[in-house]
Amino acid sequence: MVSCIQKYYQSTRSLKTIAVFFFLFFVGSSHVWAQVKDTVFVDYERLDAIELSSGIDEEKRKQYLILKRRVIKTMPYAKMAAFKIRAMEDELATIKGRRARNKYIKKCEKGLKAMYTEQLKKMTIGEGQVLMKLIHRETGKTTWEIMKDYSGNAEAFFWQAFGSFWGHNLKREFDPVIDYQIEHIIQLERLE
Repeated sequence: MVSCIQKYYQSTRSLKTIAVFFFLFFVGSSHVWAQVKDTVFVDYERLDAIELSSGIDEEKRKQYLILKRRVIKTMPYAKMAAFKIRAMEDELATIKGRRARNKYIKKCEKGLKAMYTEQLKKMTIGEGQVLMKLIHRETGKTTWEIMKDYSGNAEAFFWQAFGSFWGHNLKREFDPVIDYQIEHIIQLERLE
């Protein structure tokens, strides 16, 4: 009889241990699941990506993919432009005299034209528009302001008039609210 009672207590103790283990496991896993669930619903970038790739509206999906291709193609040019402008401004801060500054600006302009003219000529109008927005995003200046600062008002006005004929606006700015898809693509593709 005593051995039966001992076996009963041992079996109930092991059952209690297993029950406690399962209880802790389920409570712990539900806590982890709640954290994962919160992360999924709070992470709006992932929701946008799912929503955009879900195929609800094929035309909007096609436009998004075109924009994505344009951003991926033009982002390196915008980053290079920002780098060159910062380097040029740093160098201009050390140069004294208007003539020497103008000479340095012309030299930089000539070098940039030699490096990038052929590549930029091959861009489409849409890629050019995205590039102008990305340059504003990277530098904090519109292409109009950059041209005005380094080439003067007359040349900036000429290129604005010429660009408007082809659908460009040198005063185009990057607005993170309006251009949220561009920002999303940059974050998603890790172009930063």
